[in-house]
Amino acid sequence: MTIRKALPSDQDSIWDIFQKVVSRGDTYVYSPDITKEEALSYWMDKTVKCYVLEDEGQILGTFIIKDNQPGLGSHVANASFMVHQDARGQGVGEKMGRFALTEAKRLGYRSMQFNIVIATNETALRLWEKLGFKIIGTSPEAFHHKNSSYVDAHILHRFL
Repeated sequence: MTIRKALPSDQDSIWDIFQKVVSRGDTYVYSPDITKEEALSYWMDKTVKCYVLEDEGQILGTFIIKDNQPGLGSHVANASFMVHQDARGQGVGEKMGRFALTEAKRLGYRSMQFNIVIATNETALRLWEKLGFKIIGTSPEAFHHKNSSYVDAHILHRFL
């Protein structure tokens, strides 16, 4: 498995992963009906560093690193991760997470913060805890889950 910066030729693979993750309506705030153009304009924007994890020519995951806030908050990184549904449970998320922490530090960030990790996303919460993140806050009922309930969302932070 190798991680590299995403190329324009990766757009279809990234969209395939993105659409399948978001359409579930259980982990990301994007509309399940987001268009390919809308998704890629966000995920591959020039202000975002977009990466893919590739294994034997197949893209198994993608993630982005960006400033959490502009200006005086730009020393804190924010990141988002998506794994292809057929690659779950194979260490793809952990490999991307570890790489992102190292890369964010290399890029000059001092810490990384996730602004909305859905409380019911136990897999993600376990991974981020394993990688040293701490829950620093909770927004009650901040996410409208696909099952029509409103669930809490956590804010996670870790110094680099």
